[in-house]
Amino acid sequence: MVRIGIVGLGFMGWTHFAAASKISEAGKVTGSKLKGGAVTAFATRSPEKLAGDWSSIQGNFGPRGPKLDLAKVGAYDDAHDLINDPDIDLVDICLPNDQHEEMALAALAAGKHVLVEKPIAVDLKSAEKMVAAAKKHNRLLMVAHVLPYFPEFSFAAETIASGKYGKLRAANFRRVISAPKWSDGMSDFKKLGGWGIDLHIHDNHFISQICGLPKQVSSRGILEEGFVNHVHSQYAFEDPSLAVNAISGGIAADGLAFAHGFELFLEKATILYSAGTLGGAWCADRPLSVITNGKLVQPKLKGSGEWCAAFTLELQAAVEAVKTGVVPPSISSELALGALRLCHAELKSVETLKPVTLKA
Repeated sequence: MVRIGIVGLGFMGWTHFAAASKISEAGKVTGSKLKGGAVTAFATRSPEKLAGDWSSIQGNFGPRGPKLDLAKVGAYDDAHDLINDPDIDLVDICLPNDQHEEMALAALAAGKHVLVEKPIAVDLKSAEKMVAAAKKHNRLLMVAHVLPYFPEFSFAAETIASGKYGKLRAANFRRVISAPKWSDGMSDFKKLGGWGIDLHIHDNHFISQICGLPKQVSSRGILEEGFVNHVHSQYAFEDPSLAVNAISGGIAADGLAFAHGFELFLEKATILYSAGTLGGAWCADRPLSVITNGKLVQPKLKGSGEWCAAFTLELQAAVEAVKTGVVPPSISSELALGALRLCHAELKSVETLKPVTLKA
């Protein structure tokens, strides 16, 4: 069994804790024959959370944190004590974005495998140090980009990779929010890296997964405190006929708390999806739909439908990677680093009003 230690108990730490409790069920879903893993310790500076009262935790989806009996789970008020616990195999870092580098470097140096919440870091040099440290210490560094594990995006990626409907010819992506009011931790725009990193990196990561890392990006947008608040991007790939763009940012009006979706144009089909939280209620205005041969089909999607199901599959992938030594591209640090480089290229493009070429 892979023994997981979670560092940071905000909304994402609680989400990972809930997801990990379902890993054995996720094994059934994925066909895994592995025994999985379990959270055996966590670290937080909050006395209430250390005592099992997580009711102050809330996010923009899923339930509030519960009150738990943690008698069988190790609890640390100093994250470095957890990192140095010999009974921890995988350190799961769920701290704010600007704290990822320090904790990941410490965990890798202590001989632990690491799963760090997205983005890998805000600063490019920090991310590069993390990747280099993983290689130096011969440990796995994985980045929890959960989007590929959501059923609609998983279906899209698998369908494109299969070639069932021919090549992808064009794609549009959208991910927008209004200013979040549910968490004090979301209030420091600079520490998040702006919405051009914290939010939009989901799109850049997924686009790079299905199309490869773009050669060049041309972006227009709105800057705030030196970071991207809203962006429209056009990507250029090795295939000059592949047309891909994305819209993402945090300028939506109150009442449009979150919305995302895509239009994928393949040679033999068009795949559509659009959903979000509108007026306080989840609305799938266009459930995942495949249009081919003049017909519309809404595929049956994989997954349990539980609020943390995608995170369970993501954690299961990390557990399997620790056991096998093979990291899937969806949570690889290399793909995560490429997505961050793309975010910084977009920022430069917005600043200069010119296309930016990415380094090979």
